[in-house]
Amino acid sequence: MQELVNLSNYFLDNNLINNSSENLARLLEDNNLNGLEMLFCNKWDNNLHKKNLIKGVHLKFWPDWLDFWLDNKIALQREYKSLDLVYEIYGGRDKKDWIKKYQDNIYNALETNPEYLVFHVSQARPSEIFNWNFNYTSEVVIENTIKVLNELIEIIPNNTKLLLENLWWPGLTLENKNLVAKLFDEVECNNLGIMLDTGHLMNTNSDLKTEEDGINYILQIIDNLGEYKKYIYGIHLHHSLSGEYVKENCHKEFDEPLSMDIIMKHILKIDEHLPFSNVHVQLLINSIKPEYLVHEFMQSSRNDWINKIRIQRKALGLL
Repeated sequence: MQELVNLSNYFLDNNLINNSSENLARLLEDNNLNGLEMLFCNKWDNNLHKKNLIKGVHLKFWPDWLDFWLDNKIALQREYKSLDLVYEIYGGRDKKDWIKKYQDNIYNALETNPEYLVFHVSQARPSEIFNWNFNYTSEVVIENTIKVLNELIEIIPNNTKLLLENLWWPGLTLENKNLVAKLFDEVECNNLGIMLDTGHLMNTNSDLKTEEDGINYILQIIDNLGEYKKYIYGIHLHHSLSGEYVKENCHKEFDEPLSMDIIMKHILKIDEHLPFSNVHVQLLINSIKPEYLVHEFMQSSRNDWINKIRIQRKALGLL
């Protein structure tokens, strides 16, 4: 099992490592980590993020993509108030332009020769993130995700794993084994797998109160996957116990466009990205035996980041 941490090349993450490849290498070595799962917001700079440290790449994610894919201009106009803004977000006026933008992101990722790529399978309009009145079902999201992936898959090398990540919005939530089966049956990829995000899975159950509740819930869900459990090649390991916040704040309507700042603050209240401190988290690792374990956190400083890594590694019995 390779132990990794998540990192982007956004300037705030670059600041965490003092814009220094040596500083980054030292942080990984000091915490007995094997490397990185990168998210590229900009072009890859090998002088800062060395190729030998990059084991996986998280592809860019458009949370609200299905209206654009289906050319639902009425919904897009309602959500964003401006079609010019929509065309800017998706890189053009139709889905071919958006696919080209996705392909560019994949080509950039492949320059690092990663062992795997991560792709989110989910859909939520900005308003739905707050009111939870979702227009599209998980079935519809997955049917169209399959079409998107089958347009992208031809540029992904056969020796690069494509790992599908679960979220709590409609799509791949992992709660329905039949929908998992549909993805594996219809995506034309021989190296397809799952990146289990433990915090995202906990976000599907607002009644969870403790880490141990969450661990038991995750074990139950993955056992229900049956034969598809073996395709969980990686884990984004962190916990989220935001059920009370969801119950109090996810049934609101907004008439005005929502700023990205408001949206992100809300999402991070739901998706906490906190380290596990309960030793029962070892049951997850022992049950799944992943190839990749990614300590995935949101960190406010370098010291906060290191502290979270060490709390979770201690719970895992790895310190």
